Amino acid sequence: MINLKKGILFAALFSSLFFISCSNDDDDDDLVGNWIKKSAFDGPARSSATSFVIGDYAYVVGGYTGDVYLKDLWVYNSNGDYWEQKADFGGIGRSSASSFSLNEKGYVGLGYDGTNKLKDFYQYDPSANSWTQKTDFAGTARYAAVGFQVGGKAYFGTGYDGNYLKDFYQYDDQANTWTLVNGFSGNKRRNATVFTIADKAYLVTGVNNGVYQEDFWEFDPATDVWTRKRDIDKDTDDDYSYNDDYAIVRSNASSFSMNGLGYVVGGENIKTVWEYNPSTDLWTERTPMEGATRTDAVGFAINNRGFYMLGRIGSTYFDDAWEFKPLDEQSDDDN
Repeated sequence: MINLKKGILFAALFSSLFFISCSNDDDDDDLVGNWIKKSAFDGPARSSATSFVIGDYAYVVGGYTGDVYLKDLWVYNSNGDYWEQKADFGGIGRSSASSFSLNEKGYVGLGYDGTNKLKDFYQYDPSANSWTQKTDFAGTARYAAVGFQVGGKAYFGTGYDGNYLKDFYQYDDQANTWTLVNGFSGNKRRNATVFTIADKAYLVTGVNNGVYQEDFWEFDPATDVWTRKRDIDKDTDDDYSYNDDYAIVRSNASSFSMNGLGYVVGGENIKTVWEYNPSTDLWTERTPMEGATRTDAVGFAINNRGFYMLGRIGSTYFDDAWEFKPLDEQSDDDN
């Protein structure tokens, strides 16, 4: 009788585990979005590179191979799906730099060279394929900061200089000057990410003293005002049941925007993808990235096409590149 009861209990437990497994698989199958493998990056595999986009082209700069801090520059032709090497970055090789594009030029600065935190700043002219050093960043030397351009204005902010940071500076390319601007009232952080939609910037994720940050902010460059949006993670016992199931908090994620929606991809030990709709201030989970789990990758959008590439897991560094199709059904047969 005891053995019979044990057999029934085991069968019930097995059935429950089978049901849960099938339910999770079904949940994954219900997610929309498909990842298409693109032309592999032509340079060495790396993590912690930075990027900017001008027209139909994305530019990927620097990073770390696990042995070498890099200063090479590669351009991705999104129409032809191929890479070309361009003039090396004007400063020392580095990882975790920040960047933006402004008035058809690319700008790169900050970062870490293996010994020093950096604050130098350079402009890239794609028509001349040349770099010009500009005025050093006005804040402290740092790495893992965010850089973005929105509404014709460009910014560096947050990061780590030995302390976690939350300050922001605007760059004026005509005067070649930096100006301290209004920060946001959220927590300090590094390894956050920013995407832009309709002349607004959205700052999300990141880490402060080992704690993933839950607050989420919208920045309006026309008014220089930060507005707190709904947090990206909430406990089930509070008043915000709209996102009890959210699992967006992370650091070292990448992001881009397409067709008026924002996307946060990957991060530390995670490959999930979340889509943000600014008209509802709500997030929807999409198909996870189909390549290897990774951190410190690069994400960008070119003409409403989203791309995600490079990065590492542990001591393994990647050189693969992927395009995300948010409206397509996921397929295992196209890569």
